[in-house]
Amino acid sequence: MMNYNDGYYFGWGWFLWLGFIILMFSSFGNWGYSYRAHRKFDNWPDKDALAILKERYAAGKLTREQYLEQKSDIAAA
Repeated sequence: MMNYNDGYYFGWGWFLWLGFIILMFSSFGNWGYSYRAHRKFDNWPDKDALAILKERYAAGKLTREQYLEQKSDIAAA
């Protein structure tokens, strides 16, 4: 017959297993949170200045003269 009065069934063994389980849950929770946060904020479209200028011209926010002037300024930089 097994003796359960020693070993990991009583005393500090339960605290060790409980601590391990809590550590695993918190690790997975932290990984999930950081994964979602990075996916949310790291996917910004990379647009250069010329692409932004073309969008503003296409939307009608710039006249042709302003567009050509700013385009030459970007090319010179």
